[in-house]
Amino acid sequence: MAMVKDNSIKVGDEVAITATVRKRVTEDRVSVLIPSYDQPHSIVDTTPHISSGQTIELRGLVTRVDDETVTVGGKDLGITVKRNAVRLVTT
Repeated sequence: MAMVKDNSIKVGDEVAITATVRKRVTEDRVSVLIPSYDQPHSIVDTTPHISSGQTIELRGLVTRVDDETVTVGGKDLGITVKRNAVRLVTT
């Protein structure tokens, strides 16, 4: 996955984060691991055949940027991660 290494990300950009599925938590939620985000996180996902270790792409809009981190908001998001954990989708 191409990671952003410069200061090209700005507020309002759409970015993607590649997360790894840990396990299904409920019928409509799965627990995921997000790079550089050291907290448990779950998302809504009703896909019937999702499995542990599978990667999924989470997309959201940048709401804050600083020297080392980016805050991403959107469906199932509202997290701050290191800049190298996101991939620019659109500006």
